[in-house]
Amino acid sequence: MKEFAYRRATAVRDALTSVSGQQNAKFLAGGTNLVDLMKRGVETPARLVDVRSLPLAGVREAHNGDLVIGATTTNSDAAADPEIRRRYPALSQAVLAGASGQLRNMATVGGNLLQRTRCAYFTDLASACNKRTPGTGCAALNGVHHNHAILGASTACVATNPSDMAVPMMLFDAVVQYETLDGKGEIPISRFFWPVGDTPHVETTLPAGALITSVTLPRAAAGERSRYRKVRERASYAFATVSVAADLKVRFGKVREVRIALGGVASHPWRAKIAEERLRGGPANPERFRAAAEAELAAAKALPHNGYKLTLARNLIQAVLTDIAR
Repeated sequence: MKEFAYRRATAVRDALTSVSGQQNAKFLAGGTNLVDLMKRGVETPARLVDVRSLPLAGVREAHNGDLVIGATTTNSDAAADPEIRRRYPALSQAVLAGASGQLRNMATVGGNLLQRTRCAYFTDLASACNKRTPGTGCAALNGVHHNHAILGASTACVATNPSDMAVPMMLFDAVVQYETLDGKGEIPISRFFWPVGDTPHVETTLPAGALITSVTLPRAAAGERSRYRKVRERASYAFATVSVAADLKVRFGKVREVRIALGGVASHPWRAKIAEERLRGGPANPERFRAAAEAELAAAKALPHNGYKLTLARNLIQAVLTDIAR
């Protein structure tokens, strides 16, 4: 690991000032992704600004009924919060499925959203990786890619976003709040992740030097019957092969409202807008769920060894929706 400067911020403004104008400076919270990548030589920040002690933790209800989660709230605390469990159960389920208890106790909500989209080639300094070193190529295209993207990828990168938490965040139309030296701002989660295109090293639309301060879950998007289901290669903690977060509201056998988001299939959490549109107003039955899933996946482009994800994603969408509809 290369030497780096370290500073513990005492206030948000202090943290922002500490990275301003500094080349390759990064914020540090739980460090469960950043420190690991530093050990591997993938990330080499010249300065770390520790924001863990800033007063940004906790879950509170806003005056309009929205739920606000502080950026330094640990994953464990978010998963255990009574209001999250009651109003947004898919989020609690996703966080619990995402990592071991030890990691959840360290990892933060803001840091989880900013973890790097990655695959084994990204952390292997001997392999070509446009995400790590732009312009060098993507070793996964002709290498081991059975767990890579089938939606929204490009020839520049086929890695998938590893966050479980971000999938229900996409489902519930979360809004990311941040602060810069120029003031405060916010980004809907639907516009937070940058499309991979030919710049896979750019992963979010967060302004340079910005610090995430909180994430808001809109009251209108609450789904007390929402579910999160994850398929992974082993029963212990691992990235999702495919995951589904869904919420379904049925009235007199018809779909009144539906939300579906997928993980493990793209460089960012994937909102299944086509499937949602196909389902609204129609009968709530497994056949319709299956047809909607197939419509969503019609644009998928599988690599030679990850075509099985199409079947897995289709079946998982159908199973989760059927379970909620009972």
